Amino acid sequence: MKLYIVDAFTEKPFGGNTAGVVLLEPGAVFPDEEWMRSLAAELRYSETAFVRRDGAAEFSVRYFTPAGEIDLCGHATIASFGVLFREGFVPDGTRCLNHTRAGDLEVVVGEQVMMQMAAPQRVGGFEEPVQLGDLLSAMGGLNPEQLGQWPAETFSTGLPDIILPLRDVATLQSLQPDMSLLHALSDRLDVVGVHAFAIDPDDAYTAHVRNFAPRYGIPEESATGTANAALTGYLYHHRIIGDGARCFFLQGEAMGRPSLIQTTLQIKKGIPDIRVGGPYAIVVKGDC
Repeated sequence: MKLYIVDAFTEKPFGGNTAGVVLLEPGAVFPDEEWMRSLAAELRYSETAFVRRDGAAEFSVRYFTPAGEIDLCGHATIASFGVLFREGFVPDGTRCLNHTRAGDLEVVVGEQVMMQMAAPQRVGGFEEPVQLGDLLSAMGGLNPEQLGQWPAETFSTGLPDIILPLRDVATLQSLQPDMSLLHALSDRLDVVGVHAFAIDPDDAYTAHVRNFAPRYGIPEESATGTANAALTGYLYHHRIIGDGARCFFLQGEAMGRPSLIQTTLQIKKGIPDIRVGGPYAIVVKGDC
C-alpha cells in the first residue's frame, strides 16, 4: 500500500487541512477496520482515507478518524483524488465515481478537485428555548445577542452539522466551545458538530467559518468540505445565495492554517446540486 500525506484546500504544503491517503494495491480488499482506525490514530490527522480502485474511473473510499469510521470527509476526498490525478491514475478532467457510505458521488479531478455532495436537507432547528440554551452553553456561554439574523439549524449534504450564524467575525474568532458539552450535545442530536459562520459585507469571502467536532476527536478543523457544502445549502434555503452561486469560505484563521474552500450551487430539475473543492498539495509519500 502507498501512503500519502496531503494538504487539502491549499496550493502550498503546510497549509489547509491535512489528510492521510492510503492507496490499496489493485484487487486488494480493505484492511481490518481496527487496523485502519489504528493507522488513522497513529497519523493523528482528523481523517485518513483508504482508497480502492474498482474500475477505470470508479473508486471506493472509506474514511477514518482516530476515533472510528465516518461516512464521508470532504478534505480527505480532495486529497485522495488529488493523489490519483498527480500519480497518473486518472487524467485531467476525468469524472470519477466515488463509492462512499454516504452514497455514490461524482468527483472531477485536476489541479483542483471538485466533489459532488448529496442534495441539502434541513434536519432540524432550535426553536425551543431549552434547545437553543443547550447549544449556546456548549459554544462557551454565548448569549442570544451574539447570534446572527438567521436561525441555528442542522443541515446535511451527506453529514449533518449544526449551522450556527454569528453576528460578526470578531464573535466568531473569539469562540471557545466547551468541548465536553458540545460532545454530549452532538451525541444527543446525532450530528458531526457545529459549523459556525459570520459574514463580513466588506470583504470578498462569502463567509468566515469555524468547525468544531469533538464527537469525532476533532476539537477544531482548519478546512471542512462537507460542512461548507451544508452551509451552502443553508445559505440557499435562507435566500442569501441563489442559483448559480459560487461561494468562497475562509476557514482555519484561528488555527494559523487559513484555508479557502470553494462551493458551487446549481438548480437541476428543481434540486440544488452542490459541489465543493479546491487545490491540494502532496507533502509526503511512502509505503505502509
